[in-house]
Amino acid sequence: MAEKRAAEQRGEEYSWEEVFSFDRLKRSMTNRVLDRIESMWQGREPMSPEQINGVISDEWEKAKNAVRSSPAARDAFRKYLERTVSEQIDKLMQRDRAEMESLGVIEKGL
Repeated sequence: MAEKRAAEQRGEEYSWEEVFSFDRLKRSMTNRVLDRIESMWQGREPMSPEQINGVISDEWEKAKNAVRSSPAARDAFRKYLERTVSEQIDKLMQRDRAEMESLGVIEKGL
């Protein structure tokens, strides 16, 4: 656990286990943001809301990048694309079906 905390403080990438659900993502982000703010503050003046929001925004970008670069995200995006492309092709085929049939396109090939 201490090793994980040290990695979080150094700004290392999120693991898939930290970002695959919203509750885990929130916990991981909260811990990382608090650790970063504490290490930045170190007994000085209180940090401004803008500084805190900056740390949160930076951490959010890191989390989103981790999700985007995960194998699960690539698989999910591929499935989304397949469904979207298929739906669009179906719409076009329905729209131009009569014309295509008059040009010799049949329902199913051999």
